[in-house]
Amino acid sequence: MERNINSLTGYSLKASNGEIGDVKGFYFDDETWKIRYLVIKTGGWLSGREVLIAPHAVEKVDWLNRFFKVSLTKKQVENSPDIDIHKPVYRQHEIELYDHYAWEAYWLSGFYPVGYLGVSISFPSIEGKGTMPPSSDEKGSKDDLHLRSTKKVTGYHVHAKDGDIGHIHDFVVDDQTWQLLYLVIDTHNWLGGKKVIIAVADILKVDWDNSKVYVDLTISAVKKSKLFKETVFNPWETEREIKVTLPVIPMEIL
Repeated sequence: MERNINSLTGYSLKASNGEIGDVKGFYFDDETWKIRYLVIKTGGWLSGREVLIAPHAVEKVDWLNRFFKVSLTKKQVENSPDIDIHKPVYRQHEIELYDHYAWEAYWLSGFYPVGYLGVSISFPSIEGKGTMPPSSDEKGSKDDLHLRSTKKVTGYHVHAKDGDIGHIHDFVVDDQTWQLLYLVIDTHNWLGGKKVIIAVADILKVDWDNSKVYVDLTISAVKKSKLFKETVFNPWETEREIKVTLPVIPMEIL
C-alpha cells in the first residue's frame, strides 16, 4: 500500500524486549529514492539518543496502533555505533552500522535487503530522466555520500519546464518495498493552495546545493495531476474510526 511519509512520523519502534523510541524521520538514497533508514529518537532509557534502523529490520507493522516491531533487542540498539545524524552520513558510518547488526550490505549485493513481508527486492538504479546527478558539494567518491533526509528535502522548491510550481510538502512511499514513489507538492496560491502528487520518475534533476527540484512537466500538466488526499495515503485514521464506532455485540447468555 502507498502511504505518505508524514503519517509515519511518530510511529513507535518496538524491539523484541521492549520499546526503543519513536520514528522522527527517514533517510533515502538520492540515486534510487529508496528509504534506507528510519531515524529513531530513543526514550529516556538511552538518554534520547537518535539511532538509525534499516527498514529490513522491521518484521511487523501495526498500522492501527502505529508501531513498527523490529527483529532487534534493546541491547543491540544501545551498543550500536553512535552516529551523529545532524551531520552527513557517509558510507563508513553505514559499514560500521551494518557490521554491528550483521546485516547484508545492500551496496555490495545489488539487491535491497528482505523487507518486513519477507520479499527480496531488486535494486536497480533510476535511469534516464529520473537519474539524480551528484551534487558538487559531495566530497570523495559518489558512493560515499548519498543519503538525504526526507525532513531536510521537505520544502525544496519544485520547478516545471515553464515555471515554479511550489515546494515539496511530503512524500509517498510503497510500504512493502520502501520505494519513494511520489512527491507531494504544495502549489501555494496559484492552484488554490491545493496539493498534487508528482511521480519521482518525472524528476529531471535535483540541485541539492540550492534546494531545487526540476521536473519534466509543464505547469499545465501539473494542474491536471492527481490531488493529494491524506486519507487515501494515511488510512489508519479511518481504520481507527471504524474500530471505535463498531457496535459492541453482547455475548448471548446461555
